[in-house]
Amino acid sequence: MSAAPRVSFVSLGCPKALVDSERIITRLRAEGYEIARKHDGADLVLVNTCGFLDSARDESLQAIGKAMAENGKVIVTGCMGATPELIREKHPNVLAITGPQAYESVMAAVHEAAPPAHEPFVDLMPPQGVKLTPRHYAYLKISEGCNNRCSFCIIPALRGDLVSRPAADVLREAEKLVAAGVKELLVISQDTSAYGVDIKYQESQWKDRSVRAKFLDLSRELGELGAWVRLHYVYPYPHVDDVIPLMAEGKVLPYLDIPFQHASPAVLKAMRRPAHQERTLDRIRAWRETCPDLALRSTFIVGFPGETDEDFEMLLDWLDEAKIDRAGCFRYEPVKGARSEELGLPAVPPEVKDARWHRFMQRQQKVSAAQLQKKVGKRLPVLIDEANGTEGKGRTRYDAPEIDGSVHIRSRRPLRAGEIVTVKIERADAYDLFGQAV
Repeated sequence: MSAAPRVSFVSLGCPKALVDSERIITRLRAEGYEIARKHDGADLVLVNTCGFLDSARDESLQAIGKAMAENGKVIVTGCMGATPELIREKHPNVLAITGPQAYESVMAAVHEAAPPAHEPFVDLMPPQGVKLTPRHYAYLKISEGCNNRCSFCIIPALRGDLVSRPAADVLREAEKLVAAGVKELLVISQDTSAYGVDIKYQESQWKDRSVRAKFLDLSRELGELGAWVRLHYVYPYPHVDDVIPLMAEGKVLPYLDIPFQHASPAVLKAMRRPAHQERTLDRIRAWRETCPDLALRSTFIVGFPGETDEDFEMLLDWLDEAKIDRAGCFRYEPVKGARSEELGLPAVPPEVKDARWHRFMQRQQKVSAAQLQKKVGKRLPVLIDEANGTEGKGRTRYDAPEIDGSVHIRSRRPLRAGEIVTVKIERADAYDLFGQAV
């Protein structure tokens, strides 16, 4: 029997890119390829790149350079593959370059560089495919691309317009994941609440019924599978209000990841943000009336071209009122091809961006700490991510993996990663909770 070709894999970028990597690795394993831990000694290296910001491009180019130095046979895919000239300029000898979601092109390039060993039936893939996340949670991508044209973003140029998956396809994948032991489904796309608009919310057959490809309908069906369902990248369109009762009923987690990006109407208009309503604070209050323990996470940009001191102060005041549980903040970076660079608005000096970033983080830290303090004394279900005997680290329903905080746990019995335990919260700091398993 001929030796199976070995492929070393690098996955960069967001969870949506991670799902692309999982799909490519699943295809490779199904065809008998082995995944190598090191570039050195592998038959080739596959680098799944990110190209959203200049800093991400730099990281991707460095990863390609490292692979070239340690192996020499490199195939590049992912978002940066949409600008192959930038890659060829730095690394002219890469074997092939493909864009994001170009699975067939990636496999064709792999076949040419390292033909598969012709040994059918050697490897049987698990029904859920190969996952790069821990066994107990998984990202569930419901669509590709985006129809929005935010002035600071080049994702549509990299990944194209919105392409939604039929609801039945999503639900079949989710069911396989839960059957394989996944306890938490993290629903992702570029614009989750726009799901289905491109296919006119078409119905597809799921078990004994038809299910529309619509945000509410899909959320309701996912909530019946017995796993935690966490909604990411949700733009605040009016129909998002309809999902909040599902959270109050415990069908999906009381958690919304909404990239608000700013609070000033002038900045939001320049950003060309969809669904940027001036009544956002009223809607947040209404959501919390329906679902009092709703946790909100968001991302913001400071230093956008034309952002004034008044705009920034408005953002800080908004933070105090909105009481966002978790927030990330980015200094605006000019991106080649982004329309924000053509607006003719004055650039914010780097030192002003830095000062605003620090002020934002200080203000948000106080808000986050106050929100966490409310959980002290409560008994909360916690999903264990890491276990070391009778100590462990996990997350409540209000925190997503890798981007939010953790619960540090002491227990009288050994803990296991992937189990859900009840923890009495004893104290909190600015980011994490601490407690005893009961």
